[in-house]
Amino acid sequence: MKKVLIITYYWPPAGGPGVQRWLKFVKYLPDFGIEPIVYIPENPTYPLLDENLSGEVSEKVTILKKKIIEPYAWASVFSKKSTEKISSGIIPNKKKQSFLQKMLLWVRGNLFIPDARVLWVKPSVKYLKKYIQENGIETIITTGPPHSLHLIGLQLKQQCNVKWIADFRDPWTTIGYHKELKLSASSEKKHKKLESEVMNSADFLLVTSPTTKKEFEAITSKPIHVITNGYDVENISRQPLDEKFTVAHIGSFLSERNPRVLWKALNELIQENDSFQARFELKLIGAVSQEVLDTISEFKLSEYVNNLGYVSHQEALEHQRKSQVLLLIEIDSEATKSIIPGKLFEYMVSERPILAIGPKDADFSVILKQTNTGVFALYDEKEKVKEILLNYFNLYLENNLKVYPVGLQQYSRKNLTKELASLLQ
Repeated sequence: MKKVLIITYYWPPAGGPGVQRWLKFVKYLPDFGIEPIVYIPENPTYPLLDENLSGEVSEKVTILKKKIIEPYAWASVFSKKSTEKISSGIIPNKKKQSFLQKMLLWVRGNLFIPDARVLWVKPSVKYLKKYIQENGIETIITTGPPHSLHLIGLQLKQQCNVKWIADFRDPWTTIGYHKELKLSASSEKKHKKLESEVMNSADFLLVTSPTTKKEFEAITSKPIHVITNGYDVENISRQPLDEKFTVAHIGSFLSERNPRVLWKALNELIQENDSFQARFELKLIGAVSQEVLDTISEFKLSEYVNNLGYVSHQEALEHQRKSQVLLLIEIDSEATKSIIPGKLFEYMVSERPILAIGPKDADFSVILKQTNTGVFALYDEKEKVKEILLNYFNLYLENNLKVYPVGLQQYSRKNLTKELASLLQ
């Protein structure tokens, strides 16, 4: 079997979307003649934990661990709540940031470049260089964020002459929160320099969307391959649908994703339609920013909210299958057109209708249309959002609210791993 070393920060018991991509690739790579060896931190500071995911780690994988120095662990001495939020990507609105939050963001953006895990680079290179030489490793993969892991790949490429694939689950300098890090001009320049050096030194890049590929082609001439995220065949029993007309958002609900167009549409439907008012419930599953909760309150929707907080991946899958409608919200920005949320694919296979709101020309809107799994609206299309919700509600009243997906098989984790394996041969 061909050995491939995969360098990742997120691994069970980490929760959240960052862990899923490589957990599933590793699960299926042995089926295609590739032996995965996974290198992870021994003592990480994960913002979310899901112990259940540890049971999904393949028995055929070799796990390597090395201690990491975690600045977030130090910062939590001052404010555990603020540190956990920033670590998980929830950045408070500029107008509502405390002095401590502003300071943490400045330190994160200017003292730890490209990110807070950069202190893991030097010890990792020293450890892995020896392992690569002793075990005949010819191919390595780094996956980010955190993008500091690509610096490990960069140095191992230079010192060991291995084949190196850099996987970008999200962009680097154009990721949504990058501009919120209060970067100085010199820090911004350093980020750009490192980004270019990584992209032009790797043998090829993996990205998760066509728009990211197009964006990266302006930085490098190296080959770029799109392998989206996907869905796995989960052992989930058929769930009875919620009795209420539940509209569910599953995953982190960041301040920048606060869709006032949706809250206004829901407020009007409640005022105009007594039947809707009596049956509607808004389910929030995962970390939700205070600004989102405040806006929900502003539109007098709080009494309809069932805020369940963070749940295990297994529970999230169950809610996807029993909720009446699933919400998919992406930041309304040119920079987020390339983001295809990982949960989209789990949403699609749940066979529940999706209401998606995002930026114009978003890559995921094309997938929704091609697979017949939901309807997409822009942030300024309130009447369209109302129309979609009312149509879904009327079908719910008729006990006929369902979708008929097409072409989902191309997004199965096993098919995607087959595609990856062909690139690694």
